[in-house]
Amino acid sequence: MPAHWDADQYLRYADLRNRPFADLLARVPDLPPAPTVLDLGCGPGNSTAALRRRWPDARLIGLDTSPELLAKARGADGEPTAAYREQDVAAYDPAPERPDLIASNAALHWMDTPTADHLELLPRWAAALRPGGVIAFQLPGNFAAPSHTLLADLRRTPRWRDRLAAARPDASCHEPDRYARTLLAAGCAADVWETTYTMVLPGPDPVLEWVKGSTLRPVLDLLPEPAERAAFLAEYGALLRAAYPATRHGTLFPFRRVLAVAVKG
Repeated sequence: MPAHWDADQYLRYADLRNRPFADLLARVPDLPPAPTVLDLGCGPGNSTAALRRRWPDARLIGLDTSPELLAKARGADGEPTAAYREQDVAAYDPAPERPDLIASNAALHWMDTPTADHLELLPRWAAALRPGGVIAFQLPGNFAAPSHTLLADLRRTPRWRDRLAAARPDASCHEPDRYARTLLAAGCAADVWETTYTMVLPGPDPVLEWVKGSTLRPVLDLLPEPAERAAFLAEYGALLRAAYPATRHGTLFPFRRVLAVAVKG
């Protein structure tokens, strides 16, 4: 079951969320004039807008499964001149578009299915590129961090395990060498790296507010009753405050990412 997204909540920390994608695009080589650029898992259009700034003359296509996020993307906060489609990206074949760039910002881990790993998408994407085309993606690599492990443990407690049994399985990220090997085998020159951003989040319960825009969405979908949802958030929030104590400067939130740029030979 796809998550119901809240675009405003996701964009609450837009500047911090956008930084890894900006660092990723800085490593992407120049493209031909008027390139075809695909933004797979485009979300609320913040990544699509970044692609437009880098390639103003691009033919931009953004795909996502969320009608809520696509509505935001088509507005002034996204990149309204792009062509957006509601589409299951994991099932999508980009070959007919003959793309010069396939970009994916913080979305690959959402493309896992019960029978397929998102790693399996990369050879298909590489095959779809024009010669010299580029795949560029970044995704979170912090699934072993307290923000995720505490949530997984809480979901399995007696109070919540029956209510949340249908929640989407925990997402995952491979180590950088797995992505590099897959891209190399697909005929690409691969530049894969990882980095950890130490975010300084302001305000009360900032880590809870952060995950409410992303990781927590499938769980919240299963708790529509306000009192029950509030009880869960109170319990999870207390765990996060202990794991990420506030300082007078804000709350430090280490945020590991895995990034890759691959050029088709």
